[in-house]
Amino acid sequence: MNNPAKTTARLLGAGLRALLALTVLCGVLYPLAVTGVAQALFPDKANGSEVTHDGRVVGSALIGQRYDLPPKDGEESPGPDLRLFQPRPSEGLGTNSVNTRYTLLLSGATNLSGDSRVLTSRVAGTKAAVVRDNSVPGHPVDPADVPADAVTSSASGLDPHISPEYARLQARRVAERNGLPYERVARLVREHTEGRVLGFMGEPRVNVLALNTALRELADGGSAPRR
Repeated sequence: MNNPAKTTARLLGAGLRALLALTVLCGVLYPLAVTGVAQALFPDKANGSEVTHDGRVVGSALIGQRYDLPPKDGEESPGPDLRLFQPRPSEGLGTNSVNTRYTLLLSGATNLSGDSRVLTSRVAGTKAAVVRDNSVPGHPVDPADVPADAVTSSASGLDPHISPEYARLQARRVAERNGLPYERVARLVREHTEGRVLGFMGEPRVNVLALNTALRELADGGSAPRR
């Protein structure tokens, strides 16, 4: 006759042994193996695709960041630092309102429809600012030449890239603000333009952080762009 207590003890023992074995296998050995392979074959990507300048980390090539001037007294939002190339807008970003102990940005899109008055007004205002900021003497920006990524945010709000068209549109302003020849800045944009993945996936793009880091080195070898 089976002893229920012994049967229960045997099943519990087998379950605990299985739990221990799977914990060691899936919770220790597998993560260590994956981490080791990643560090051996793709150390840059495994560590967050960090970009360094002057011996310090200035950001990640995978995460977009803004380049703003310090806010003035009474100013609600800081203005862009026009010495540097600017990224896409990031209106879709939210702020952490649950755990207020930490200041966090929440990735996301605006979720506004194409006929939203809020969206169309925002796009019109951003477009006017792009035209104004990037027009230099003798070279006014035609509003028709402003690309879509200059006035709209990405789905994540953290896109680190802009289109080559937007980078070229900013080149004259950046050259003037930094006292550099326009052709040299335009060449810098060409040097940092990445093609389609495998030649057919996605669109050509320019990583803004990498471009601004190279611009700093070209301009004066000064400090890296702020994070």
